[in-house]
Amino acid sequence: MKTKVQFHLFLTVLVISSFACSISVGGPEYPTDVAPASPADAQSLKDIIQQAMVTGAETGVITLQVTEAQLTAFIADQLAQQVNPPFTEPQILLRNGQMQLYGKIDRGWFTANMLITMNVTVDPATGKPSIQIASADFGPIPAPESLNTAISKVIDETFTGSFGPVAVGFRLETISIADGIMTLTGRIK
Repeated sequence: MKTKVQFHLFLTVLVISSFACSISVGGPEYPTDVAPASPADAQSLKDIIQQAMVTGAETGVITLQVTEAQLTAFIADQLAQQVNPPFTEPQILLRNGQMQLYGKIDRGWFTANMLITMNVTVDPATGKPSIQIASADFGPIPAPESLNTAISKVIDETFTGSFGPVAVGFRLETISIADGIMTLTGRIK
């Protein structure tokens, strides 16, 4: 009888404590070998873009090298401006010719890690970045189309929006990704 009461007490405490927090249901493991990004990294990216445009106006050629920390901070800044972001805690890796975006998805009481692997190329017709999702892992949470659309929109706005008004007359020619750096080259039209 005593063990039955203890079991019910344990079960009650477990249920009550689960109300106080969300339950992690897994998903891909976050990378452990990356440095945290800061708001200064986001500003650094904006400064690098502006400086590259100024240099490009003089030489006609623009080359940008963007780090994982800069992209991570920039996307985190974009997500922080949204009322209901599609994911939180972004972390970007630039490896093996692909961009990997990690994040956390909250659905009610459940949270899951996500990993979206993307190929980033240049659209030859527009000279703008083109992003194709190579794979998406949302753990056990099925990815609704609205989530895919929202994530694609955030990523697209980050890339195309980061050039902003300073990019008028700029045509991207190449994008290469290796060893934590994305190199973009282009020309002033």
